[in-house]
Amino acid sequence: MAATTAFTLNGRQVRVTSDRSRMLVWVLRQELGLTGTKLGCGAGLCNACTVLVDDEPVPSCSTPLGDVAGKSVLTIEGLALDGVLNPVQQAFHDHHAFQCGFCTPGMILTAYALLKKDPGADRARIIQGLDGNLCRCGAHVRILDAVAAAGKVMGGAE
Repeated sequence: MAATTAFTLNGRQVRVTSDRSRMLVWVLRQELGLTGTKLGCGAGLCNACTVLVDDEPVPSCSTPLGDVAGKSVLTIEGLALDGVLNPVQQAFHDHHAFQCGFCTPGMILTAYALLKKDPGADRARIIQGLDGNLCRCGAHVRILDAVAAAGKVMGGAE
């Protein structure tokens, strides 16, 4: 049954009329036109569809719309400000930390959440923080390098 759900999306208030049990990935992609969020496994296991809900990474494929009511949702489209890439996005670009790019939005948002809490995260902590995000292309080393570089820009130790 359709109901109106209000939440903050990429810094602006939105109201969506849809079934509250509809998965967030479909609301973002089909109803709001934000196609940067990718659907991978559809079971919350690969984290390609990761978005941030109140600054915490969540798989949008297994998060019902009703769960974000009154909360703040950040997608890859909302990470850059005024056309300037976020340090994590810039580091992924600079380190060529993607190949096919399918996992990249979820990987970047997960890394961003990690670095907001711990910009000085060492390589072991970065590996642990990104452990649930799967990349099938083999860009792992470049991804780790990019996240470490972004952490330095975001205030982490040298």
